[in-house]
Parts: sequence; structure tokens; C-alpha cells
Amino acid sequence: MSERFVAIIMGSDSDLPLVKNTIDILKGFNIKTEVRVASAHRTPDVVASYVTEAQERGCQVFICAAGLAAHLAGAVAARTIRPVIGIPVDGGPLNGVDALYSTVMMPGGIPVATVAVGKAGAKNAAYLAAQIMAVSDKELEALVLADRQKAAAEVMQKDKDLQAAL
Repeated sequence: MSERFVAIIMGSDSDLPLVKNTIDILKGFNIKTEVRVASAHRTPDVVASYVTEAQERGCQVFICAAGLAAHLAGAVAARTIRPVIGIPVDGGPLNGVDALYSTVMMPGGIPVATVAVGKAGAKNAAYLAAQIMAVSDKELEALVLADRQKAAAEVMQKDKDLQAAL
């Protein structure tokens, strides 16, 4: 097994602007990523073979971003026991609600951790993947904790600034 990494699979290349949020956060934690475009419906054999070989090469967490019917995360979860995080992509005729339902409603025994629809979900997928990996990596745990403390300090400073302005 080689270096640990997070595999990010997008159902379409049009998902890249959203997934860029995920990639940037993972890079900030020094987590190696691989990003692929594959479709649960149009290229199911590609999805299956990639999941198997990525797992063999050290993939620790899979993140799947898909819109519309959004079966990608479920198709990946059916092929691995590694954690799978689904990002429901916003847009389309139902504004991402269809993607949310397709991602979150998995049968018992084949879990997909589903984050929020859209940009917040793309960010939270990265944070959740980092937290999962931090369970067995003290250096990463320290980075995640420092990031959380930095975010809290920023909120406290904003409140302080608000109180001074009022």
C-alpha cells in the first residue's frame, strides 16, 4: 500500500467548481487527493474498477459529488467498506433536492455520510474526511483542531468588532 489519500469522484466535470472547495481544504490539511470524473450510470464499470484499485493503493475515504439522480456515492459504497461521503450537487430542475434524497436514502448496511447540498457540503465533506483520517494520525488531528480553533477565534473577533461598532 502506498501513501494514504482521499479519492474524490465527480459525476460530471461541471461539478469541479463545487468540488474545488473540497480539494482546497484537503490540501490545506496536507491530505493527498485524487480527483476523477466517473458516472454511476454511464460508466459503472469504471466506477467499480477505480474504487477497487484506489482502495488497494491506500485510499482512506471516498468523496462523491453528484447531482440529479446522484447514485454515485451509493454505487461506490456498494463496492467498499471505506467511508464514503456524498455531496449532493445543487442545481438542476429540483435545486439539488433530488440529489440530496438520492444520496441520503441508502439501504441499511450500505452507509453514505451525506453532507449539505452545495458549497457548504463540499467544504464539510473535506472536513469530515480529515476528521476520519485524524482518528489514526495525531499530526492531522492537531491540524484539524487548530483549524477549528482558528474558526472560533475569527467568530469571536467578529463579535468583538460588532460590539465595538454598536
